[in-house]
Amino acid sequence: MKRENIIHTKTYAFALRVIKLYKHLVDDKKEFVMSKQLLRSGTAIGALVKESEFAQSKPDFVNKMNIALKEANETEYWLMLLKDSEYLSNDGFNSIHPEIHEIISILVSIVKSSKSNS
Repeated sequence: MKRENIIHTKTYAFALRVIKLYKHLVDDKKEFVMSKQLLRSGTAIGALVKESEFAQSKPDFVNKMNIALKEANETEYWLMLLKDSEYLSNDGFNSIHPEIHEIISILVSIVKSSKSNS
């Protein structure tokens, strides 16, 4: 029986939330620039984590996870910018922000432990 991979599960679920938020921002708020950046970076996190499953080496794995971490950090930036520019309500931000913060924390832990085990 295959064990659940928490970072895969969380980044996939987060990507789905980002897609829904993107639709809301475009359809209801008519915001097209920041929302597109959010969509790109927010879905890239999970794609990079998925790609790391078949990393060619330990350094390749660490590199992919490090890039996923950078995308997560960028995603947090776009969320903060959307909130502070009032395209995203405080409630909306407070709903999604803990998820990206948790993903960042998990990725930091993965990168640190993978580097120390090298």
